[in-house]
Amino acid sequence: MRIRTSATPLAAVLALGLLAGCSSAAPGAEPEETDAATDAPLYDQLPDAIKEAGVIKIAGDTHPPYRTIEEGGEITGIDPDLQEALSEQLGVPFEIITASGLDAMLTGMLSGRFDAFNGPVRVTPERLEDFDAVVWMTTRTSYVFLEERADELDDPEAVCGARVAGVTGSVTESQLARYNEWCEAEGLEPAEFIGLEDSNATFLAVNSDRADFAGTTQSAAIDLQASDPGRYGYLTQSDEQGAGIDQLAIFMPKGNGLAEPMLAAFEAIFENGEYDRIMSEWGIENAAVDAPALNPDTSK
Repeated sequence: MRIRTSATPLAAVLALGLLAGCSSAAPGAEPEETDAATDAPLYDQLPDAIKEAGVIKIAGDTHPPYRTIEEGGEITGIDPDLQEALSEQLGVPFEIITASGLDAMLTGMLSGRFDAFNGPVRVTPERLEDFDAVVWMTTRTSYVFLEERADELDDPEAVCGARVAGVTGSVTESQLARYNEWCEAEGLEPAEFIGLEDSNATFLAVNSDRADFAGTTQSAAIDLQASDPGRYGYLTQSDEQGAGIDQLAIFMPKGNGLAEPMLAAFEAIFENGEYDRIMSEWGIENAAVDAPALNPDTSK
């Protein structure tokens, strides 16, 4: 696992000391053999199935800065860094298994193919019926556009009536529905949602003029703009436009026994400073939460 090249010099030093505990797998690849650290602080809390497997299988697709699938199948981003810190507490590594589409990841957890999925996916009452969720960050939806079109698109009203590409079933889809309520209240046309499989596809839709905006998390918009300076701009949905602040979480199937030790692992990295370091290193401090929470009430 390696830190992205645009990270701070400190990251390069940290990278030298990273354990080989966080693995990534390309589609169809065989899982790597791993050795559990049975003396880790939370190893004894893990369910027997995870201890026997010696790994936590976690679904993932390309969604920078959370995960970027490099050539050859290597995965970099926030997820590998976060999972390295969690692994030190839990005593077993994470194996990121690439999959396409939110539905495939959710059903894959229910069928036992994956032990967890780190989204970004918001917590809803409906999802909490089937999954346990440890909230570890928040987000607002942002709408990315080509900077060359800033004169026509750099205005909140420009989203109304526009073509907005987003990942099907994601936070963006539900937030755009709220945005459209604001548009209609302002006497403007609602935006058209173009549902696609992953974030790369949404950015490609903007680049090829199949969409005016790519709806994505605020952290992803910040990362995209930083990785390609001068090419993209973005708008962030406001409370007036129905944004609120959605809670993002790592999801686990109910009954697989991983929720409580995962919460304890998050609490540990909050306490030891690793959480703050990772959020700061990736420039998403404004999406941090004060403490992790298991299955928070989202009905209000």
